[in-house]
Amino acid sequence: KASWCMWRNSCPLAANGSLRGFDLTVAFNKNPLVCYDPDGHLFNACDWGLLHGVAGQIAIALNNDSTWVQRAEARRRACSKLAAQFWAQTVLRRTQPQVRIVPAQTGNPSVPIRLTCHVWGFYPPEVTIIWLRNGDIVGPGDHSPMFAIPNGNWTYQTQVALSVAPEVGDTYTCSVQHASLEEPLLEGLGVLG
Repeated sequence: KASWCMWRNSCPLAANGSLRGFDLTVAFNKNPLVCYDPDGHLFNACDWGLLHGVAGQIAIALNNDSTWVQRAEARRRACSKLAAQFWAQTVLRRTQPQVRIVPAQTGNPSVPIRLTCHVWGFYPPEVTIIWLRNGDIVGPGDHSPMFAIPNGNWTYQTQVALSVAPEVGDTYTCSVQHASLEEPLLEGLGVLG
C-alpha cells in the first residue's frame, strides 16, 4: 500500500461572505499531521496518535524556516482575495428573469382557460409574481416571494397559474418583481374573450 503526503487548504465562508477562517494542513494518508495557526503564524502538530512525535518534528522544521510561514501567509491572503471574488461573482450577482405566459384550455366551462406565467433564469432565488387583469391585481391575496427551483447553473425558475373566464376585452399581465429589476417586469397576454 502506498503512502502519501500532501498540503491542503480551505477558506470557509460565513453566510454573509466573510472569511470564517483559514485552514492549511500537511496531511499524511488523508490524516491531518501538521496544521498552520494563522493567528500565531506557527505550524503545530495536529496528529495526537502514533505520528504525534513525527508531526512535532515537522512543525519545528517548518517554523524554523521562515519561507514556509511566508508561503502559508501568502496562501491565506490569496484565499481571502479569491473568496471575495467568488462571493461577488456568485452570491452577490443579479441575473434578470425571463418571462412567458402560456395559455391552455381547461375543459371546464366556468374557467375555460388556465394561464401559466413561467419565470426562469433569475438570481437570487427570491421572486414575487402577481397576476393583473386589466391592470388590477387578481389571484391569491398572498404576494410574498415564491418558492423557486434551482436550475443547476446558479439560476432559478418558478411558475404561477391562474384559471380564468375572460370577458370581451380582458387583458392579463404577469408582473414579476425581482432584486435584479428596478421596476416590475410585465409580460402581457393580450386581449382574451
